[in-house]
Amino acid sequence: MNEGERDTLLAPAPKPPIERIDGDDRGRSIGDDKHGPSPPIAPLPSPSPCRESLRGLDWFIFFLADVQTGFGPFVAVYLTTQKWTQVEIGFVLSIGGVIGLIGQMPGGAIVDAARSERLVAGIAVALIGVSALGYAAWPILPIVIAAATLHAAASCVLGPAIAAISLGLVGPLAIGERLGRNARYASLGNGTAAAVMGTAGYLLSSRSVFIVTFVLAIPALLALAQIREREVDAACAHGAIKREADDVAGTSIFSLIRQPTLLIFAGCILLLQLANAAMLPLMAGVVTTRSSQWAPILIAACIVVPQAIVAWTSPSVGRKAQQWGRRPLLLIGFAALAIRGLLFALVKDPFLLVAVQVFDGVTAAVFSVMVPLIVADVAFGSGHFNLAQGIVGTATGIGASLSTVVAGYVSDKFGSSVAFTGLACVAALGLAAIWLVMPETRRHGLIEGVP
Repeated sequence: MNEGERDTLLAPAPKPPIERIDGDDRGRSIGDDKHGPSPPIAPLPSPSPCRESLRGLDWFIFFLADVQTGFGPFVAVYLTTQKWTQVEIGFVLSIGGVIGLIGQMPGGAIVDAARSERLVAGIAVALIGVSALGYAAWPILPIVIAAATLHAAASCVLGPAIAAISLGLVGPLAIGERLGRNARYASLGNGTAAAVMGTAGYLLSSRSVFIVTFVLAIPALLALAQIREREVDAACAHGAIKREADDVAGTSIFSLIRQPTLLIFAGCILLLQLANAAMLPLMAGVVTTRSSQWAPILIAACIVVPQAIVAWTSPSVGRKAQQWGRRPLLLIGFAALAIRGLLFALVKDPFLLVAVQVFDGVTAAVFSVMVPLIVADVAFGSGHFNLAQGIVGTATGIGASLSTVVAGYVSDKFGSSVAFTGLACVAALGLAAIWLVMPETRRHGLIEGVP
């Protein structure tokens, strides 16, 4: 053996790419767990989507928010004008709620399995448009049940599909700021649609709300068509990464759902919704009792104020999440929610309650960005980003369902102040969970040759 061959054999093996995660100063190789190291991976991509695709996503989210606003409280108002009983209305709304809850994980899995997230999103928007037309044209029980089912099922895939398209367009290193931009356009769409549909319902009829919803599905589909399919990286959209060899353990669904960070975060989101979902309905009841004449205007203001704050601050939340990390912003969001609950319990002036809703805007701005962003962090490399979103979405649904029932019972038995204080305590529990057990998930990318 000559000297050159001997030097080649004795040379150290190349080190795998290193992933920097906050809280780990040494860095760690992807896959350093009980299954052993994963095969080496390529550095994180830095896509450069064209302006047309990015603007198409902006306007798709804006018009989709318009379309989704056509449902919710407008359904109850419309069916009441059609002489439906409250039992029948409650039955229809319950069907949508149940399907929306159990469909979260299947919806995410469908997006993960799809070859085209744009196609999935387009079909879902079309189904929502058809369901709106069903409400408007034939407000009879079988058609309305079918429409509610279609709407709930389509909504289960739309959230994951939007996040997947965003991730596929900009990549994991720029997703925070992109999610902030998504939240801004969704908030602007919600506010615009509420004004347009409220005006249409007042000047024309409650049926016109659903006709407007159907019409708004058309520009949503046109905006979606502006996103170039080839610029949406399918592997990146599913949270996958390119490896030199297959990694069965690292891409297993069971490996994903056993991740402590994902389960801790899902539990924190359950506490968030348990504390948050009932606050606005309870406050609306309090405002109506204390100032029935001004109640419609005050309640509308309580909805508009948080939307304005989300539209204004959410892009900054995405940028700060990469600069500061995720945990500081999560702490701010939970702290704002706890303060809001305590102020609702203490403040008696109905006009001051509108000012308290500023804290709702802070919480909404934080979590509209943080939820998909942290899920993207946790599911990185698994190829099951959208299934992970479904898991967190299920926790969201459970928390929201329990919140309205439990808070309503406590308010009836002990008064609204006790109910608001209890909700603030739940928010404080979530704050403690973030502080004590939730790890930092921010990634700095993959770098070579770190010792």
